Amino acid sequence: MSKELRPTIVRLLSNMASAKEIQQYLKRFSQVDAERFAVVKVGGAILRDDLDALVSSLSFLQQVGLTPIVLHGAGPQLDEEMTAAGITKQTRDGLRVTTPDVLAVVRKVFQQENLKLVEALQMSGVRATSIQSGVFECDLLGKRKYGLVGKVAKVETQPILAAIRAESIPVIASLGETRSGQILNVNADWAANELVKTLQPYKIIFLTGTGGLLDGEGRVIDSINLSTEYAALKNQPWLHSGMRVKIEQIHDLLMQLPPSSSVSITRPDELAKELFTHRGSGTLVRRGERIRCVTRWKQLNLERMRQLIESGFGRKLSADYFEKTRPHRIYVSEHYRAALIITMEDGLPHLDKFAVSDDAQGEGLGRAAWQVMRAEHPQLFWRSRPGNAINEFYLSESDGHMKGERWNVFWYGLESFEQVQYAVDHCRARPATLKG
Repeated sequence: MSKELRPTIVRLLSNMASAKEIQQYLKRFSQVDAERFAVVKVGGAILRDDLDALVSSLSFLQQVGLTPIVLHGAGPQLDEEMTAAGITKQTRDGLRVTTPDVLAVVRKVFQQENLKLVEALQMSGVRATSIQSGVFECDLLGKRKYGLVGKVAKVETQPILAAIRAESIPVIASLGETRSGQILNVNADWAANELVKTLQPYKIIFLTGTGGLLDGEGRVIDSINLSTEYAALKNQPWLHSGMRVKIEQIHDLLMQLPPSSSVSITRPDELAKELFTHRGSGTLVRRGERIRCVTRWKQLNLERMRQLIESGFGRKLSADYFEKTRPHRIYVSEHYRAALIITMEDGLPHLDKFAVSDDAQGEGLGRAAWQVMRAEHPQLFWRSRPGNAINEFYLSESDGHMKGERWNVFWYGLESFEQVQYAVDHCRARPATLKG
């Protein structure tokens, strides 16, 4: 991205987040090799219903100097064309049985949808390359049972890398071929998984109409830390079979990628917000980190703890903080990127520090650590500066709060006015331990 364009982009995003957040993500993404930025999986329904929003989002990414790799399906369009051709749809084990007649329709539809997206991008001034074959080398999955359906044996990256070197977005159809040249129908999710395993991207993006994974009340789950939440999530009674399969697939996929990789599930029109803001807009899934709980400072690397706290707050921690603070519980992620320090004050748990390192903000790691802590503390009180960006989260987690000129005080689970009064008085009288 040119130096002239970057300030314009930051201004365009300023209604969604602070300039600091946006610059942080631009820097993070620009440090990744071009071919490892992102694989974007686009379903046929998005091509049919949200093409303009998709083109706008992909155009934006190219403008900020990022080149995503796009893989698309065409399920709804295939159903329509087969009905028009008088061909009855057959599925086995969730796969479309592909006879020679069906394959003829598959090739036609994928060509149409691929070119439709590429042409729409080019009409918007976006450099894009149509790749309809030559990427997925396949073996027949089982000709008697499934017909001409392929299982990916090898991913050929040369056509993709050539497009990226030309700063052109590769738009890939999920069609495969055998070593002898027989075209095969390939499940788009399978194709995406194999592409991701080969390229090891920083981001995997699934664009959907729902805008994310939904909880039992139909609300979008904003983040999932698999290390701490996967087992409990799979046992939720509201998790229906389709979503369970999707979460299991994402889990298995992320286990084969670097820890820095993540999956985002969002709508096309919310893609920029999901990628460039801490709050996001959709579901962010990461492998995450396990959360330790200890009771004594000597169980920790205090230099790393100090670095974490100072990174999270952007201030210097008092030199004697660890000597003067007696911990009740300390929750810390395995790589010292998030921590909560709990002290006990007159029988009430007090959150003294909640720190998330600068490079972990927006990942959901802090929320995951908070949830581990909260499950073990039915009562808690804490304070925060009035201008702290996390105060909205604190409001959502508290039963009550009291604003002050220097400190806002929050609490949950307190059972009497006396406990609330003690919490407020304690927070307002406690000396500050962060300087600058």
